[in-house]
Amino acid sequence: MPPWQKSSFSAPGDGNECIELAKVEHGLLLRESDTPDRRLALTSDTLGALLRQIQKP
Repeated sequence: MPPWQKSSFSAPGDGNECIELAKVEHGLLLRESDTPDRRLALTSDTLGALLRQIQKP
């Protein structure tokens, strides 16, 4: 199991309202803490594109 890093934008504590990211051998995994078994595999370029898209006004 990869070590998961909690988003700095998430609420403090161990609640289930956060996005987590883990680095794996061939890229990155993204999950929501309230559904940890559902994971999205990404490359760093794909994650960057996703973040740019959701930051647009």
